[in-house]
Amino acid sequence: MKKIVFFLILVSLISGCKKQEFEPEGPTDVRVKNLSTVDWTNVIVNTSGGEHNLGNIPQQSLSEYVRFDKAYPFAEIKATINGQLYSTGPVNYFGQTYMGQMKITYEVYIKSDASKLLEISETIPEAPLD
Repeated sequence: MKKIVFFLILVSLISGCKKQEFEPEGPTDVRVKNLSTVDWTNVIVNTSGGEHNLGNIPQQSLSEYVRFDKAYPFAEIKATINGQLYSTGPVNYFGQTYMGQMKITYEVYIKSDASKLLEISETIPEAPLD
């Protein structure tokens, strides 16, 4: 009798367990908004899910969306500004949560002309992928 009760409890515990569903890592469509008052050329974005050249982004404008395998709230972004290479610097993705299957915009500004530093002011989730 004890074996039957144990078996029934075991079966109910196993059948009661539900596999947790996780959102897929990507793909994620990414674009960059240039918040500065100067034009940027050769804008390169690295999201740890690939590196893509987004081309030129005029001042106060948005790039087109580019699809990445995955993206995080932060990314390494490089741009040529007035003939000089600016960058956000490398990103440590350890512990970051990926954005998932959506369209996002990195809003970026020039943090320091002297250090040639860019910074992401905000990562905006725009919409789910079509």
